Amino acid sequence: MSKASIKDNLAVVRQQLSQAATEAGRSPEEIQLIAVSKTKPAAMINEAVLANHTAFGENMVQEAINKMSALNNIDNIEWHMIGHLQKNKVKFCPGNFQWIHSIDSIELAKKLEERCALKQQNINVLIQVNLSQEKSKFGVQQLVELFQLAETLHAGHWIKLRGLMTIPEPDLGEASTRKIFEKLRMWRDQLQKELCAPEINELSMGMTADFQWAIQEGATMIRLGTAIFGPR
Repeated sequence: MSKASIKDNLAVVRQQLSQAATEAGRSPEEIQLIAVSKTKPAAMINEAVLANHTAFGENMVQEAINKMSALNNIDNIEWHMIGHLQKNKVKFCPGNFQWIHSIDSIELAKKLEERCALKQQNINVLIQVNLSQEKSKFGVQQLVELFQLAETLHAGHWIKLRGLMTIPEPDLGEASTRKIFEKLRMWRDQLQKELCAPEINELSMGMTADFQWAIQEGATMIRLGTAIFGPR
């Protein structure tokens, strides 16, 4: 894909984001666009950077680190780990990723806190919530689980709990998908209130097929790959 194509795709997506936000009575500045660059080469990420995009989402730690090495001459890239984080890969996260969207267990949270303390590096984290209750997906499913994990994260010194993430089951249609997004927002609001933590304000939800619905329901981060880089 040529540089013009990625640049053009980003322009279209930014316009769609802006329109969806305006229709929802929100400011486009409230919503961060994360370009999902998993499986895409560093050269394509560089093309997006040249089109003034800086936030990228990766699924695999090792693949991401290889790209970070290839792009280490670029200072302002913000890396988001959006895939399932295996416990044996936690040691690579501090100092490489600024955000992890997929914390799903107390054990993982504790390992990440220990590793961040060792490296003296902070990381912003989101709890992954599996509201569709799909067996193939990771994430907490019950509100009580969410609160237990949130309390562990909130007590950490190096990891900073900033919000929630979800991936709805595909092809549910607008009404059912929006109900999931709405529920995530309600759970985030409960956490914010119970923990007296206004910084727990992020909602990472919405991908290429459903990001307009997510924006309607309060998304603060949307994760788009196909719309920017083309099909995998």
